[in-house]
Amino acid sequence: MRQLTIERAAGIILFALLFALATRISVDTDVWWHLRSGQYMLSNGIIHADPFSFTKLGELWVNHSWGAQFILYAVWQLAGHFGLALYVSVLATGGMWFIYRMSSGNVYLKAFALVVGASTAAVFWSPRPQMLSFFLSTVILYLLYLHKREKVDRLWLIPPIMCLWGNLHAGFSIGFIFLAGSIAGEVLGHIFNPKGETVVPWAGVRKLVLVSVVSAAVLVINPYGLQMLAVPFQTVSIGALQNFIQEWNSPNFHERQTWPFIFLLLSLLGVLGASKKRLDWTDFVLVTGTAFMGLLAGRNVSVFAVVATPVLTHYLDDVLRERGWVVNPVKRATPRMARLNSILVGVILLAAVGKVLLVMEPKTLDEAQRDYLPVGVTEHLEASNLSGNMFNTYNWGGYFIYWLPDRPVFVDGRTDLYGDQFLSKDYLETASGAPGWEATLDKYEIAYVVMEADSGLARSLHTAVGWKLDYEDKQAVVFVREVGA
Repeated sequence: MRQLTIERAAGIILFALLFALATRISVDTDVWWHLRSGQYMLSNGIIHADPFSFTKLGELWVNHSWGAQFILYAVWQLAGHFGLALYVSVLATGGMWFIYRMSSGNVYLKAFALVVGASTAAVFWSPRPQMLSFFLSTVILYLLYLHKREKVDRLWLIPPIMCLWGNLHAGFSIGFIFLAGSIAGEVLGHIFNPKGETVVPWAGVRKLVLVSVVSAAVLVINPYGLQMLAVPFQTVSIGALQNFIQEWNSPNFHERQTWPFIFLLLSLLGVLGASKKRLDWTDFVLVTGTAFMGLLAGRNVSVFAVVATPVLTHYLDDVLRERGWVVNPVKRATPRMARLNSILVGVILLAAVGKVLLVMEPKTLDEAQRDYLPVGVTEHLEASNLSGNMFNTYNWGGYFIYWLPDRPVFVDGRTDLYGDQFLSKDYLETASGAPGWEATLDKYEIAYVVMEADSGLARSLHTAVGWKLDYEDKQAVVFVREVGA
């Protein structure tokens, strides 16, 4: 009991709160095509051609998340929505633990930084393969941290981790960004600050280069071979991502969920300005590089949080020490204090468990699903006798793939499959109700349309000749082509 000091209690409380923060109801429609892919592969083997849409049916599809989809489907089968929530919480908390290990200062400073970092990264957390990328990115950065700051060489672990990552999600590109940033930073360190105490010797830089080359080579060990290497480049080259998909847009700083990102960025700038400690070049390259990525696309904000959180603690700890503002840890607690600490920890743990159970309470879960997901229209389509090709909104395609497996979709969240031309021309222009939308529906012989109630196409269909309203709720509308139209 006397080992339970206030500092240890604060550490336990920190991770209990982080776990509770990460537990949320998933309303991400892309989760469902991942689950359907895992289900499909159990019966049919690794997917090499699209089986879910009628617009790209049979075309080559490099399913870069195939390994993660097996994991997700297994979790779903074992524990349903609760399992998906725990999948996110475990990976998020595990990633923050590695960030904690990289951070400097006492537990209070680390707790402050981790809460800010977790709040920043949380916009990325959902039960998708990208959660594995979040976790593995923290592992790679931790190994680079050990090599640079602790002089502990565990770089040999990076190639097998990258090989595993390449079979889980195309986010393996983050690992190479960290490696490239570290190499560039150390080269700059040797040029501008060769005597710096944290500058990696040239032998260590050469080893980083070798590890990067080996990591790239082992990425071909996957069901798609060299094609896997091209996936990140193909994805970022799709212009429709930046024009239409929210997570690929620059952050909207009017939304409160982006404010932790602003706070972390400004705090880092302030601390770097206040510290007398010279800015390490690797820290500079990684922080500025990932900050640029985060400002370019909201989905990259979490990558910035992974890099910036420990860097914030390195320089904030230095600022506090320069001013003598240091809290010395208590090594042993008195019996009375230990009892109080244990009561405090127990209360917080119970509150965290209560929050998790409250979030996953069936009524709360059902209400959230119906508020944010197309549950009503899906039930209607399942019960209806509509046949023929469906034109559906991109936002719900993934949901329909799982819940309406007998109705091939027009489009869904697999942007790498559909490509820029299809998404921009055939989908976006049609969905917006732009002139020429009739031609696209005729081209694909669309029998019925399922769209958001407030979409441009829905407004056009309300007054269009040859189409009739079949279903409507506050979220969705279904229009059916009239016979002979």
